[in-house]
Amino acid sequence: MKGRGHDVAALVLRATLGPMLFAHGWNKVAGPGGLEGTTGWFEALGLRPAEVHARMAAGTEMAAGVGIALGAANPLPAAAAVGLMTVAARTDHRGKGFFVFKGGWEYAGVVGGAAVALAALGNGRYSLDGLLRRRHAGAGPALLAAGLGTASAAALLAVCYRPERKPDETQTDQ
Repeated sequence: MKGRGHDVAALVLRATLGPMLFAHGWNKVAGPGGLEGTTGWFEALGLRPAEVHARMAAGTEMAAGVGIALGAANPLPAAAAVGLMTVAARTDHRGKGFFVFKGGWEYAGVVGGAAVALAALGNGRYSLDGLLRRRHAGAGPALLAAGLGTASAAALLAVCYRPERKPDETQTDQ
């Protein structure tokens, strides 16, 4: 049986990651540009139809954030976070290096990694899953979160990611 340190670590990770994800989703809906701004951003990224993806991303971030914060249904909210961050890394951060202040994938990588770590750690005793005696932890939940999140993102990108191609500047019209 795992000790209190394990349960406290899970609680701290959930209390950090969950509200942050929820806030990012809420900002997509109620932030300065609102859902309309998010839709325009997603359109520019090449996610089609952009309005559907703006709503889906916001809703998934908020739901995953609540699930993680409450410690419910491990590893499903972690898989949602992995999927969100995989899509973000591919559509918005790709080719911009590592550091987030340069538009890089640093943030997406840390959030995705933390979600997989939480899936492995489990939600702990101080959670809804703990209250219901649902104690899923270990390599299986971590692999499920990583695999399901990545596979979902890959499917979404294959079907809906249509970035505009920049004309090849080496070609000339003849």
